[in-house]
Amino acid sequence: MQPTSGIDLAGKRVLVAGLGKSGRSAIRFCQAQGALACLSDSGPATPEASAWLEEMGVKYEFDGHRDRFCHAVDLILLSPGVPHDLPVWERAKDKAIPVLGELALAPRYLRTPVIAVTGTNGKTTVTTLIGDLLKGAGKEVFVGGNIGTPLTDYLMTGQTAEWLVLEVSSFQLDAAGDFRPEIGLLLNISPDHLDRYPSYEDYALAKFKLFARQRMRDVSIINRDDPDTRRLFTEAKGIRPGWEPRRCLSFGALRQPGEDGAEIRDETVRLTGGWLAGPEEIYDLRGTRLASSPNRENAAAALLAARAAGCQAEGLRPGLVDFRPLAHRMTEVAEIGGVRYIDDSKATNIGAVAAALAALPGPVVLIAGGRDKGGDYQLLASQVRAKVKALLLIGEARERMATALKGLTRLEALDSLAQAVAKAHELARPGEVVLLSPACSSFDMFSGYAERGELFARLVLGLKA
Repeated sequence: MQPTSGIDLAGKRVLVAGLGKSGRSAIRFCQAQGALACLSDSGPATPEASAWLEEMGVKYEFDGHRDRFCHAVDLILLSPGVPHDLPVWERAKDKAIPVLGELALAPRYLRTPVIAVTGTNGKTTVTTLIGDLLKGAGKEVFVGGNIGTPLTDYLMTGQTAEWLVLEVSSFQLDAAGDFRPEIGLLLNISPDHLDRYPSYEDYALAKFKLFARQRMRDVSIINRDDPDTRRLFTEAKGIRPGWEPRRCLSFGALRQPGEDGAEIRDETVRLTGGWLAGPEEIYDLRGTRLASSPNRENAAAALLAARAAGCQAEGLRPGLVDFRPLAHRMTEVAEIGGVRYIDDSKATNIGAVAAALAALPGPVVLIAGGRDKGGDYQLLASQVRAKVKALLLIGEARERMATALKGLTRLEALDSLAQAVAKAHELARPGEVVLLSPACSSFDMFSGYAERGELFARLVLGLKA
């Protein structure tokens, strides 16, 4: 449970930056705590937004974050999607105005222990799966954070849950203050958001902040097969001598003697080590939707978290069987003429595409591209050469991707997703796969990855007509 310390909002002037779902929740919470809230948003005003703010009695500005407005406060509370490195926030810090996110509210206002999940890929799946496993084991659970339900929504309830399961992003961790999860999971780290971070190392270190304030009695769970995750965790022990949570658990295929955690063997997950206070536990994933990679790894991480949270083994197995993977994550849309069409629109970074290709035998007709996030597409070179029959590129990043991957396979640049699906249908043969796995964000052509995936599904189903 979080200590009763940290930020006291009572009587404070608080600027909430960003009027999305999180921003509106933050305004309501601040007002409930006796704070005077105001709102700054970089987008244009809408009649609905203005009317809501006036009804709430909140002063506001749109079309940018101006120093005069943003600095006339005691505290700035950033919504998850608002860039943390804008000059206006740096100047606020120079004026000794704290610039924080909603996680920084937890030390004072949260009375429920936290399981927090971060990583480049798999966060939402693992967060959802942990919630399902705990519920299936009889626990009262609240699932939220970056997954779509703001922490402040929960803070405004009676806080009756036994566990709070949160998905947390690197951006949220950058402004997390003294936030500390009782159980923290770092699933993996691969290049992402390099349009928002000075370097890959800076991005990776932001993920590690999940563990920065854990105590001896807390639990850390890491991916031992991921070299950067293991390296950062090891280096942290040197930075903070004597620091190590009471239980450091790891998951992966490779297990060194003496390591506690989960070992993945084929389609089973085996929990091992003295932390169990009992014999090895074997969870058979055969026949479930978690039996193939990367969901085997997701299941291993979630099982460790659930057992660390006090769930008994017999209560967890039904949740594995019942789990349904989330949409737009290696979702098979249809099989047409012996060709499988798979929607992996949520793969908005290079690591996610690498995982998708690793899970498929090939050959693959890969549809990729969108808004560039600063990653190195050459990291996909070996997999493209080995498995990708044709690479169909769309969106703003198509020229940069084509330059990086030229000569490795057949490559075509197209103007739309519809053109790409039609070309993929023309090229793919029975036994092959057409995969939408973009390695980019969707905001050049779509409102989000979901809209992109939904259009892909409609186009594919239209091929049957």
